[in-house]
Amino acid sequence: MQAFAVATLNGISYGLLLFMLSAGLTLIFSMLGVLNFAHASFYMLGAYLGYSIATHEGFMAALVFAPLVMGFAGAAIERTLLRRARANGPLHELLLTFGLAYLLAELVKLAWGLGSLSVALPSMLDGPLVTFGDAAFSRYRAFMMAVSIATLAALYLLLRTSRTGLILRAALTHARAVEALGHDVARIGTLVFAVGTALAALAGVIGAPLAVVEPGMAEAVGSVVFVVVIVGGLGSLGGAFAASLLIGCVQTWAVGSTASLGSLTQWAGVRLSPVWATLSVSQVAPLLPYVLLVAMLASRPRGLFGRREDDA
Repeated sequence: MQAFAVATLNGISYGLLLFMLSAGLTLIFSMLGVLNFAHASFYMLGAYLGYSIATHEGFMAALVFAPLVMGFAGAAIERTLLRRARANGPLHELLLTFGLAYLLAELVKLAWGLGSLSVALPSMLDGPLVTFGDAAFSRYRAFMMAVSIATLAALYLLLRTSRTGLILRAALTHARAVEALGHDVARIGTLVFAVGTALAALAGVIGAPLAVVEPGMAEAVGSVVFVVVIVGGLGSLGGAFAASLLIGCVQTWAVGSTASLGSLTQWAGVRLSPVWATLSVSQVAPLLPYVLLVAMLASRPRGLFGRREDDA
């Protein structure tokens, strides 16, 4: 029971990290209608920039400056590249972000090399926060949860209580009316892309000490983020939040499980072949998000909180 409690806390912390990453992608899709294939690359760049800044100025400086740098970079990409591609249709936008992901991956290899990097935990955040018998929940994971919750609460307040958020929410569904009132919708789109990019970079900075910083990290997390967005419902922040916590907890529970597929299916009254029955749940844990994706698309294609066009 104690190990399950720690695994649940770890799963929630991982889920909040996924939500920070998927929230930026959801905002960009809601406002610009772009499924940004380069989004995970901004996460990777945030981790690498965070590593470089933390090496010279400390981890807290990396936490502030890496997202700012990537936010300005995202704004520049939207204004100079994405806006031009948008004039030629959604396919060009998709191909642009797809090519940009490969370009950023190669730039990372040129700048930081092919090897993996290790980001040290800040000394004040190293060590356990709570101990449950032989299991412990680390201080850094608690800090990561606090940063994620604080950032996302600030994003919620921005969208729900500020004048900027009111204009942004209106532009999501009635862009022409907002433009007719004198607001620059194109600039709002640039702001949204910059915020989404900064959120991805922030997720990269706070996730780097718990992960291996290497050129393939964008590919590893990128597919999971798209699973979160699709399972939650395209364009739904609430759906992305629910899907992030669900996938984070399920995958963490599976990784820590000692059960085998054979024992689980036997309990359910189903027999598997010996090859599958001997596999442990932890071995198939990386597949679980994609199993959930397939099940969701088969049973509820619009996702948990997504809406069909005829429901709007």
